[in-house]
Amino acid sequence: MSEVRCFIGLGSNLNNPVEQVRSALTELNDLPGIRVTRHSALYRSEPVGPAGQPDYINAVAELKTSLQPLELLDALQQLEQMHQRKRIQHWGPRTLDLDLLLYNNESINNERLKVPHPYMTQRNFVLRPLADLESDLTLPDGSKLMPYLADCPMGTLEQLPL
Repeated sequence: MSEVRCFIGLGSNLNNPVEQVRSALTELNDLPGIRVTRHSALYRSEPVGPAGQPDYINAVAELKTSLQPLELLDALQQLEQMHQRKRIQHWGPRTLDLDLLLYNNESINNERLKVPHPYMTQRNFVLRPLADLESDLTLPDGSKLMPYLADCPMGTLEQLPL
């Protein structure tokens, strides 16, 4: 299979989140069938979900992959497990969260995977770093990225120094 372009959201709020995200960016590139072509800056954001969590560190990476969507999802979940990801509480704290945001401008809706990611257009910590990479991005439904960003409250989203 030829390579397709994908965007992955990365997030962490446990066990040195900056290092978790930076390490994951390197490790993604080491996975068979995946090349990280570029990534956004890191951003600090308030948690979505249960109160009392530490802030998150987030980024978005653009990938080229020869993997099919579910194969890519499996690879992302294996990398989360390598980072000791525990799926205990919905939207709870985590060492690493890797979300398949976009896959080759396709819409996918099955039991295991929904692409575009169902919440991506409502999350400043996804939209801002994604716009940093591709401000003129068109989503699979034909809509443009930037109006979603303009309508999304920025909250306390903070770009971190390199």
